Amino acid sequence: MHLEQQEDQAQFKLKNASASIKERRRRGLTWYPVTITQEDIGFGGKVVLELERPAHRQDLHLFQVGAAAALFSSAPGYSGPDRPVVSGVVTRVRRNKLLLATTKEALPDWVRDGSNLNGSTPNGSTLGIDLTFDEVSYREMNQALSAVMAANGNRLAELRDVLLGAQAARFREPQADDLFYPSALNDSQLAAVRHVVTAQDVAIIHGPPGTGKTTTLVQAILETIRRERRVLVCAPSNTAVDLLTEKLAECGVNVIRLGNPSRVSELLLKHTLDAGVMAHASYAKMHAMRQTAEQHRETASERVRNFGFEERQRRQWLKDEARTLRQAAEDLERFMTEDVLESVQVITCTLVGASNRNIRHLGFETVFIDEAAQALEPGCWIPIAKGQRLVLAGDHHQLPPTVKSEKAAREGLRETLFEKCIQRQPNTARMLKVQYRMHAHIMGFSSEKFYGGQLVAHPSVRDADLAAYDPRFNDPRFAPDLPVEFIDTAGCGYQELAIPESRSTANPEEAHLLLERLAQLLALGEPTDPDQRPLTIGVIAPYRAQINYLKDAIEDSAVLNDLLLQRRLSVGTVDSFQGQERDIIAITLTRSNPQGEIGFLSDIRRMNVGMTRARRKLLLVGDSSTLCRHPFFGELLAYVKGVGGYRAAHEMAKQG
Repeated sequence: MHLEQQEDQAQFKLKNASASIKERRRRGLTWYPVTITQEDIGFGGKVVLELERPAHRQDLHLFQVGAAAALFSSAPGYSGPDRPVVSGVVTRVRRNKLLLATTKEALPDWVRDGSNLNGSTPNGSTLGIDLTFDEVSYREMNQALSAVMAANGNRLAELRDVLLGAQAARFREPQADDLFYPSALNDSQLAAVRHVVTAQDVAIIHGPPGTGKTTTLVQAILETIRRERRVLVCAPSNTAVDLLTEKLAECGVNVIRLGNPSRVSELLLKHTLDAGVMAHASYAKMHAMRQTAEQHRETASERVRNFGFEERQRRQWLKDEARTLRQAAEDLERFMTEDVLESVQVITCTLVGASNRNIRHLGFETVFIDEAAQALEPGCWIPIAKGQRLVLAGDHHQLPPTVKSEKAAREGLRETLFEKCIQRQPNTARMLKVQYRMHAHIMGFSSEKFYGGQLVAHPSVRDADLAAYDPRFNDPRFAPDLPVEFIDTAGCGYQELAIPESRSTANPEEAHLLLERLAQLLALGEPTDPDQRPLTIGVIAPYRAQINYLKDAIEDSAVLNDLLLQRRLSVGTVDSFQGQERDIIAITLTRSNPQGEIGFLSDIRRMNVGMTRARRKLLLVGDSSTLCRHPFFGELLAYVKGVGGYRAAHEMAKQG
């Protein structure tokens, strides 16, 4: 973990060190100038600032909810590595405005001097905001690892030994009345829920693409809270935590979301800890205390012409009174927070969020971790240390966690706790086997290659190709109109282009061929049935340079650009489509070279994710002479030929 922290910090410093404001702004790490358009007192009595950049400045940026950031001043005397900053966390981003929840109870003078609090134009402002390196996550993960390694003779030590295979996982005998809540789950989903209920140490829900992992996990949580007072539900990403919070809330569960939700929906905000505290009977009293404290502080800071002994004493009294009121408000807030958390059934948060000061003192009988196969092991131990029992959900054949340090990855950081447990204790896992997303032919290769051929397409999707969507796709122009199609560019001379400055790769001719085929498929226009949902399309490329070329080329296609503007077509990497699905997925494999080098296309889990995003049509374009040097792509090509979906690009050109 130390290697990963060093690498992450080094990369951040490399991007930010000695760079000018202009350069940091260009890299998306800085907004400058900004004006404070609103100032509020937030949770814990800390100042919350609304910051605005000039409306004409549309620089791309990397600010997002949950990011650590710091307000700074460019005024003379406030520059250099030791410049004063006001640190905080971004809680909302909207076009040219963002909210910064600071760690301060009062703003220093240099902030007030640098911006106009009345919200006028920021052109004269000397303030800016930088993204900063997040030390907190690494600190919490390192502390969790230390606790796990030192654990001896306690429940954490037992869970550690079970998860790492040194001690067998225990399960009690299932009972007829184990499941209480009625549900429409299939047999493999029900088996997974029963498995969770009977586990005494750890249970794993293994959910391949489209098999209803989230639905099953929510059902398992419902069954668990029938038996237990309160459970902790975590995931490595804010998006996954938000989704689980919404699903549980829709089931009528009393759930509280800790941290900053990334999806700001009314339902989600209603279930944040802030909302729970604000709805408390004592909130008005606490708010009044804070307002009075702020008024005393402002009065004590007013400038007066005659500043004698009495005035000094009065000011000191106001400051003391403000401090006393703030402390009383904090004590009352702490009481309200504990009161809110006392009555909840489920607390949801990210892995690092499990170290939140508001739940440090709480223990849980069961801890659930979703997306566990994408979570770094050190992060998982933070919530595990709070529980007596663990449930992991995920799929180790999809995207692995992001590891910035290659050395740390080689030394084992990329291997997740989910993988270790499922390999060493296979009896802890139950795999979901019925998928509800893909046509059987789209599912077939992944099922054989990754899931032992055990996946079954539900009747509702088994034959759901484009022709089933709209009979016009039976037109001979679309032959072979099969759900899986591989257009082979071998022998066409579509050579890849290396982009040295970005260490990326593009293949313009391959991209053009893919878009031509897509445009042909979509030239039919809208479905004949007005009640039919319009088709959605995802275009996937493994390299940023190829994505950029595709986006530029789509603008030149009337059919595709119109779909892009309607948000029915999206372009991105495999990672950006994780957890999503589209009617048509088109993948340009990009690599084409005499050496047979395919780079990170050899990470076959990424290909599994990319291909299984498709519902009705999977379109692959690539050079078999390059790709098939790798056994995976040789097997894929053989499968596509077996289902009749292989097409040679040069033959298509002759026919065209």
